[in-house]
Amino acid sequence: MVSAIGNDGPLYGTLNNPADQSDVIGVGGIDYSDHIASFSSRGMSTWEIPHGYGRVKPDVVAYGREIMGSKISTGCKSLSGTSVASPVVAGVGAAKLAGPNMYEQGAGRVDLLESYEILRSYQPRASIFPSVLDYTDCPYSWPFCLQPLYAGAMPVIFNATVLNGMGVIGYVHSPPIWHPSNEEGNLLSIRFTYSEVIWPWTGYLALHMQIKEEGAHFSGVIEGNVTVRVHSPPAQGERAVRTSTCVLKLKLNVVPTPPRSKRVLWDQFHSIKYPPGYIPRDSLDVRNDILDWHGDHLHTNFHIMFNMLRDAGYYIETLGSPLTCFDASQYGTLLMVDLEDEYFQEEIEKLRDDVINTGLGLAVFAEWYNVDTMVKMRFFDDNTRSWWTPVTGGANIPALNDLLAPFGIAFGDKILNGDFSIDDEQSRYASGTDIVRFPRGGYVHSFPFLDSSESGATQNFLLNSGMNKADSPILGLLEVGEGRIAVYGDSNCLDSSHMVTNCYRLLRKILDFTGSNIKDPVLFSKSVKQDMPLYEDDNHLSSRRTDVNFSMYSAVLGKDLICRTDSRFEVWGTKGYNLHIRGRNRKLPGYDVIDLGRGLNSTIDTSNSRRPKFTEKNKGDYFGNRYLGELDVPELVASQWLVPAVIAITGW
Repeated sequence: MVSAIGNDGPLYGTLNNPADQSDVIGVGGIDYSDHIASFSSRGMSTWEIPHGYGRVKPDVVAYGREIMGSKISTGCKSLSGTSVASPVVAGVGAAKLAGPNMYEQGAGRVDLLESYEILRSYQPRASIFPSVLDYTDCPYSWPFCLQPLYAGAMPVIFNATVLNGMGVIGYVHSPPIWHPSNEEGNLLSIRFTYSEVIWPWTGYLALHMQIKEEGAHFSGVIEGNVTVRVHSPPAQGERAVRTSTCVLKLKLNVVPTPPRSKRVLWDQFHSIKYPPGYIPRDSLDVRNDILDWHGDHLHTNFHIMFNMLRDAGYYIETLGSPLTCFDASQYGTLLMVDLEDEYFQEEIEKLRDDVINTGLGLAVFAEWYNVDTMVKMRFFDDNTRSWWTPVTGGANIPALNDLLAPFGIAFGDKILNGDFSIDDEQSRYASGTDIVRFPRGGYVHSFPFLDSSESGATQNFLLNSGMNKADSPILGLLEVGEGRIAVYGDSNCLDSSHMVTNCYRLLRKILDFTGSNIKDPVLFSKSVKQDMPLYEDDNHLSSRRTDVNFSMYSAVLGKDLICRTDSRFEVWGTKGYNLHIRGRNRKLPGYDVIDLGRGLNSTIDTSNSRRPKFTEKNKGDYFGNRYLGELDVPELVASQWLVPAVIAITGW
C-alpha cells in the first residue's frame, strides 16, 4: 500500500495514518528545487512512544508542489499535496537529498530510472531501512548525529524497519548479532528487540545502545555491523526455505561522560497524546488543531528546543519509564514539560528524596487546567458517532500538585493569556496557568494577564473584551535542601507547534540555576523574593474530573510500576532504584489528594539512598518473551486503531 504522509508540515510528529504504519509506503512531498515541501508532514512515528523510539517516516519523497494534471472536464490544472506525490511512487527507488534529515525525507527522492535498473536484476531478499546509522552524517542522521553516546546515559534507541521481499511472512529464529569492526567496539553494550514474525512484509529491529562504564573516558568512533537472518517459506515451485541476511551498519560517536550539571533528563513517560483519548490542545487560541497529537517528544514538536540545548552544551536524555527508573545522582536537571499523566506514590517520594538529599534540579513547565472549560469543550465527532470530552487539560495540574506538594508548590486553575517582558525579552503567555502556592524565601514573578477561565471559554472565548487584567504569579524559583526547583505555568514557548514566541533564553537561565546553581540577577532580584509564603486553601486547588475513566488512558492508574526497555539495562523489568517493593499502585481516584504525611523539614531515611536497589520480582512475567516489541499498546477508544497497531507495528 502507498499512502500520502499528510499535509500538516512543517510541524514535526504530524504523520497521518495509514502512512505511518510499517507495512505502508508513506510518501512526502518536495518541490522542483528538491526542497522538502513546507506542507509535507514529517516524522518520526509516534506509535512507539514512550517506551520505544519512532520509525523513519516518510519512506520516500516525490514531487508534490504544483503538479500538472487533467481537469475532469477539459484542460489542465496544478495541484499540490502529498496525495499528489503518492501515485508515482509504487515500485520506485530513491536518491538521498542533501540537507533534510531522515525523518523529513526517508530514503530520499524517487528515482524511476534507478528503480528500473534494480528491478531488472532483483532477487527476493530481506533488508533493513535505514541500512546505515552514521553519527558522522549530519544532518541526515539527525537527531543521532547531534548528540554522541557516553557512558552512564539512558539507552539510545534506534528503530529500523525490516523489509521482507521474500514473502508476505517471514521469521527471525535467532537474535541479531553485533559485529564490532574495531577494538573500541567492545565498549558498546547493545540489546535488541525485534519482530520474531514478520507480517505482512515488514517488521522492526530496535537497537538499545549503551556505552559500558569502562568507556567513561573514551573519545572516538565505534564502527561495526548488526546482522539478522530472516527466513520465509518457499515460493511456488520451490522446495528450499528462503533465507536472507540483513545488515545494519553502525558508525557511532562516543565522548567522555559529561559533567552532571550539563546532563538533562526529559520526562516522556507522563506525557499522554491523542490517540487514544481526547487530549486537548495546549494553546486554546489555536482553532484549527484541537488535539494534542504531535507526540510531545524531544524529536517531534520540541525538536527546536532540543537543537538549542545541544548548541548550548547540554546533553539531553529521555526517560520513558517512571521516575523510579533513573539514578538522580547522574543528572543536573529533570525537565518535566506539558505532562498529562498521574504519578505513582513511589515516584513522588523518590523525587522528594532526589531533590532534597541527592541535589537533583527540577524544572517544570505546566499548562492550563480548568474543569469548567474542559466540560464546555465537549463535541460530537462525526467519524466515531460519539461525544468526545477532554480527559484532562493542557496538563494534569492536580497530578502535578501532588508531585510538588512536598515542596509547598501548587498551580491554580486560571487560564492566562497575554504579553509580558522579563529581562528585556518579550514573551507570550498562551493559555498558561498560575502559581497559587510557593514557600517563603523563594522568588516569584508575577505579570498582568487576562484570566479567560471565568468566561466559559470555548473556541472564541479569548476575544471576550469584558475580562480585566490582574497580576498573576507564573514563574517561581526555589532552593530546597541540596536541590533547586523552577516552575513555570506555560509550555507553548518551548513547543514548536503553534509557537508565538520562544522562551529558550529563559529556559537556559533556569537550567543554569537547577543544574549549576547559577543565579541570574534578574530572576533572583530581591524585589521578587517571597517574605511570606504564597498559599491558597485546598478548596481552591484544581480538582480531578470524576466523570471520566482516566485509567483507560493512563500508564499509572491501575498499572504496575515497572522499568521498561527505555531505561538502563540493569533495571529492566524491575521497579527501579532506591525502592522497597510495593503492589499495584493507586486506584482510579475519586480523586483523593495524596497526603505524604510529612513536611519539608522532615527527613527521609536515606541510609541506603546512594546504593541502587532493584528487585527481580515479576521479571519472569515481564520477560516472558525475551525479545519484547517496541510498543506498549494502550487501550484504544476505537477498534480501527487497535488492528493496525498490533499487526503492522509489533508484528504479532
